[in-house]
Amino acid sequence: MGVTIDIDDVIDAQGVAELLGLAQRNTVSAYQRRYPTMPRPVIDLGSGRCKLWRKSDVESWHRGRRRELLAARGLRGVSK
Repeated sequence: MGVTIDIDDVIDAQGVAELLGLAQRNTVSAYQRRYPTMPRPVIDLGSGRCKLWRKSDVESWHRGRRRELLAARGLRGVSK
């Protein structure tokens, strides 16, 4: 059986880019290569076709990344 998806919680690459503060939707593919933990599309119709992500998954991942970045910056500021 497939995954149940709430259609109100689905966004395309443009929506992902906006949520992450990226200038272009094409950057979403680069993020997927750079960050293995980034959520993958829940619907992927193939190369050059529609990809859709669960907005809640992307938001949760983004919050986690921001916490990691803030923690890393805090650690760099500590002198030994």
